[in-house]
Amino acid sequence: MTARTGPLAGVRIVEIDAIGPIPLAAMLLADMGADVIRIARPPGAVAAAWDDVGGDVLHRSRDVVWLNLKAPADRDALLDLIDRADALIEGYRPGVMERLGIGPEACLARNPRLVFGRMTGWGQTGPLALRAGHDLNYLAITGALHAMGDGMSPPPVPLNLVGDYGGGAMFLIAGLLAAILSARSTGRGQVVDAAITDGVPALMSLFHAWTPKGLWLDAPASNLLDGASPFYRCYRCADGRDVAVGCLEPQFFAQMVEALDLADRGYDQADRAGWPAMEADLAAVFYSRPRDHWAALFAQTDACVTPVLSLAEAPLHPHNIARHSFVTRHGEAQPAPAPKMNGTPPTITEPGETTVTAAIARWS
Repeated sequence: MTARTGPLAGVRIVEIDAIGPIPLAAMLLADMGADVIRIARPPGAVAAAWDDVGGDVLHRSRDVVWLNLKAPADRDALLDLIDRADALIEGYRPGVMERLGIGPEACLARNPRLVFGRMTGWGQTGPLALRAGHDLNYLAITGALHAMGDGMSPPPVPLNLVGDYGGGAMFLIAGLLAAILSARSTGRGQVVDAAITDGVPALMSLFHAWTPKGLWLDAPASNLLDGASPFYRCYRCADGRDVAVGCLEPQFFAQMVEALDLADRGYDQADRAGWPAMEADLAAVFYSRPRDHWAALFAQTDACVTPVLSLAEAPLHPHNIARHSFVTRHGEAQPAPAPKMNGTPPTITEPGETTVTAAIARWS
């Protein structure tokens, strides 16, 4: 493994291979310089469809050690590595790590400064803690899923950005780094119990603040930011592609309607009764030309109208090129490390295979 740079250089993290938020959290930590050792089942062990879910992207920037954690010798080797770690992250159901003999009690007995990061959907406690679930289920009980969609049909199935990655991986990272800072000043590690059903409500804080004030209705497609307002939603274009319209502020809205030759309609953004007619007008105009016509028309304005790009198109957008938001590795585009830092910039390093003995020597 190349010598680690970045703001987290010197931080040592053991990652117990998993699906969902764990590989993303480990990737981001490794990109920022943490020396992350991924512990995975040996090749040829009982396989699952998601064994290589991280692939060339989510498994980048860190070495892998192949261990069978049900084997006493491999478990003991892992504990020897944990002796030298700042943190461990795992995503098993509650109780699994304990049954393997590598739960928080055993690990903190070996290394009292260790931060033990646990990532689940339901959390370590509560009536659903031992139940199976996925992103959609976790969103369902937080109120977030109910707030999405058109209100005329069941909520849409969103990408797992809000639950797994927003309410999961990002809160795990925040808790993990906070606990590492605490351990460095106090000498005491702790357990970070990161649950998606805790993180997503925190992401919904704005709407919980607005609802009692009457600024947010607890119904989908009824509010400023949920698709109800015609000036904050997407529109289909003549070529079957779409544009995103986000001109919430009056000055930006004015630029949009001027460019669309609709300024003479005298729209009042605050008049909800006029929203259906406004939406019909905007839908008709946007549908009259292809997406890239509108992209070019609005590119140099503050009208907040942008093309909805596909995964293949995104790396080719001039802004993303200028920002180096994507990199090409092994012939394919993938997200670049984020956020950018001018003093200790995150970087991608090539992953490799190592052994516990070599990892321990590296951490000694």
